[in-house]
Amino acid sequence: MSESRTPQPDAPEAEPAANSYVPPKWRIEPRFPDGPAPDPAGSHHERRIRSFQPRRSRVTTGQGEALKRLWGTWGLDIDGREVLDLDRLFGGLPVVLEIGFGMGEATAQMAAADPDTGILAVDVHTPGQGNLLALAERGGMTNVRVANGDAVILLREMLPPASLAGIRVYFPDPWPKARHHKRRLIQPEFLDLAATRMAPGAVLHCATDWEPYAEQMLEVLSAHPLFENTQEDGGFAPRPDFRPLTRFEGQGLDKGHVVHDLLFRRVENA
Repeated sequence: MSESRTPQPDAPEAEPAANSYVPPKWRIEPRFPDGPAPDPAGSHHERRIRSFQPRRSRVTTGQGEALKRLWGTWGLDIDGREVLDLDRLFGGLPVVLEIGFGMGEATAQMAAADPDTGILAVDVHTPGQGNLLALAERGGMTNVRVANGDAVILLREMLPPASLAGIRVYFPDPWPKARHHKRRLIQPEFLDLAATRMAPGAVLHCATDWEPYAEQMLEVLSAHPLFENTQEDGGFAPRPDFRPLTRFEGQGLDKGHVVHDLLFRRVENA
């Protein structure tokens, strides 16, 4: 027979500590212990409005095996704790930063077509990270490195000044609602930071199928003193041959979307 107890009033809950932050479950439970970290920068960097949303979708067996097998060699976490030695990572190749690569098919095609350029590909999508690693291994592409985390922290904390031969931003989240426009990546503040990490003559290449975002990109890039449009007419560029037609882009074209490319060159400091 259980011991009877006199009911007691519920104890008041303790007040949370000021500025306490409890990370969501996906940020503290690693899915691959030797692979990409759930939240590599952790709490030692400020919480800020971010231009991306982590997606937790299913990792296939092949993607998971690639993460386990290759992450220690070709992967890195963006923890903001050290400046990368790009010459060591890429054997002295010029390096292009690709921000957001989806499932990695276009990245792999570009790496295969241009083995003399290193591609530092950044994303937070675990299946895509595994897929790109598998594609690189299958194609013998040693000029690809996969970075996990926030590209802004990578640029600000982990890349040397004037170290990049280019930056690619293909089909970033357009954040179409007006109240979310502040989350768009291509903003004056981002361009200020990107310019410090790009060598003179390096090209920032953006592409989007969301026309209002394309217009905003063109406006902010044209107004920035450290970038100049490669197009003499000051408008959008035709899709260059080196940018593959992606599956995502094909789906947009099937829906009648118009894809805009923007190619802006980093100029010498004024």
